Amino acid sequence: MTASRVVVAEDDVLLREGIASVLAGAGFEVVGQAGDADELLELVRATSPELVLVDVRMPPTFTNEGLVAACTIRAEAPSTAVVVLSAHVEVEDATELLASGARTGYLLKGRVTDIEEFTDTLQRVVRGGTVVDPALVQELIGARRRDDPLAELTAREREVLTLMAEGRSNAGIGRALWVTEGTVEKHVRSILAKLRIPAAGDVHRRVLAVVRYLESR
Repeated sequence: MTASRVVVAEDDVLLREGIASVLAGAGFEVVGQAGDADELLELVRATSPELVLVDVRMPPTFTNEGLVAACTIRAEAPSTAVVVLSAHVEVEDATELLASGARTGYLLKGRVTDIEEFTDTLQRVVRGGTVVDPALVQELIGARRRDDPLAELTAREREVLTLMAEGRSNAGIGRALWVTEGTVEKHVRSILAKLRIPAAGDVHRRVLAVVRYLESR
């Protein structure tokens, strides 16, 4: 079986050499090492590796240069497996990378405690898998809940909003749910408040509420 060709990108030279040594010992062919994002992109374009292992935070600003480079690599060479290593959970940018398709991975450095498991994980990504650190999964779920105002609606309010999306009036919603029109009006006001839709004419607010509902489905 041909060894997978890999490029390692990490600004800490001792850590970079250590990772490269581990990968070489596990049967990977390390075809290049990079200390910053620009060098990484040049290496990938020159060597066309099967796998890129990159730190999220790299020079010059040590914010998300590695993650941005990873997304660039996926855009330019979609078949290249990309695994990012991070000391922290970077939810917003990680979402873009993970949404780019198969052969992606996101691992927290502090949670890599078993070398064999780590290299097996990299092989799975090369073969087409996607690996996400459990800590990131929890952050993604939490972010979705925090950013989803529909999560604040009660079960009854969701029923009312669903019927609003079907184009029913308050009277029609009341008949469908066997409640008074006044009760429906109270639910509608609560829905608009929880969805944080400012007062700008009742008709437009109902439309905006329905749009939010449809976007969440």
